[in-house]
Amino acid sequence: MTSGANRSGQRLELHGARALVTGGAGFIGSTLVDSLLRLGCTVVALDNFDPFYPGKEGNVRHNLSNPKFVLLRGSILDAEKLGAAMKGADVVFHLAGQAGVRYCIENPLKAEEVNAKGTLDVLQAVRRAKTVKKMVYASSSSIFGNPVKPMLSESHPQNPTSPYGVSKLAGEKYCLAYHQTYGTPVTCLRYFSVYGPRGRPDQVVYSFAKRVMNGQPPLIYGDGKASRDFTFVSDIVEGIVRVVDRVPQPNPTWNSNQPDPATSSAPYRLYNIGNSHPVELLRYIEVLEECLGRKATKTLLPLQPGDVPDTYADVDELIADVGYRPDTPVEVGVRRFADWFVDFYGYR
Repeated sequence: MTSGANRSGQRLELHGARALVTGGAGFIGSTLVDSLLRLGCTVVALDNFDPFYPGKEGNVRHNLSNPKFVLLRGSILDAEKLGAAMKGADVVFHLAGQAGVRYCIENPLKAEEVNAKGTLDVLQAVRRAKTVKKMVYASSSSIFGNPVKPMLSESHPQNPTSPYGVSKLAGEKYCLAYHQTYGTPVTCLRYFSVYGPRGRPDQVVYSFAKRVMNGQPPLIYGDGKASRDFTFVSDIVEGIVRVVDRVPQPNPTWNSNQPDPATSSAPYRLYNIGNSHPVELLRYIEVLEECLGRKATKTLLPLQPGDVPDTYADVDELIADVGYRPDTPVEVGVRRFADWFVDFYGYR
């Protein structure tokens, strides 16, 4: 999808556009880069190659010879590097951040510095660049914390229970406040349990696969019956690309006495993005075992700080506005992940 009409009649043509992807060598970032290059964008990927996620070089190696791809090594906290990456950008996809709920519990100051201050730094660079027509910010379902009900709409109360969730919510609020003040259109997307090839080593499916292939029992925190809205990475990227086409408009009926958290009197929009088909954790592991061709005895452990009960995304708003339709069932997505995992780590 390169362009098309939206409810406001405005559109942003991606073909031929210059796109900046912060965190562009990461899991979702590198997959987004591939999609943008196929759409005819010139893509600048800014990534600091943090050792928290080793091996990211392999995520972008296949694009290094592409004349439309530029890889810059640097942090969003480095104003000079960020300014160079932002130069001439038409659209900015801000995916860089400190991931990992448990890692951020142990390193809350880093979560705040990268996810909150880093997002503010990106917003400042957008303002200085003056060429950016649209920004997309990667948020997280972690901002909800312990849910009042499992199916989470954009208006569900936001009560994050971890430093990671707080830091991502702070990024959302900076986006809203910044664009109320300066006016550049921004869309925030709250990701739900993304998985797939190139995944981070701290992710659930990655750690399960590694232990199964090494003959170790997968570690399950809780009874394994908690459900998650496991969303395949290509479905996430499809949604990211689609929201670019819909340039958010101010909501003329927005009322501060009864605020709609998904819109604003400024050009701002917020959506949940997920599969909207929750799967029990034990079923997820069962599918992974089938795909890997191995069975393993599970080890059940107490819930850890930051863990939440069943959650899944209400994506009706995203469907209505941009036609988002996640179409990768967990059986297909886990098979694609397992094939990549076995090949990448040489288990065959």
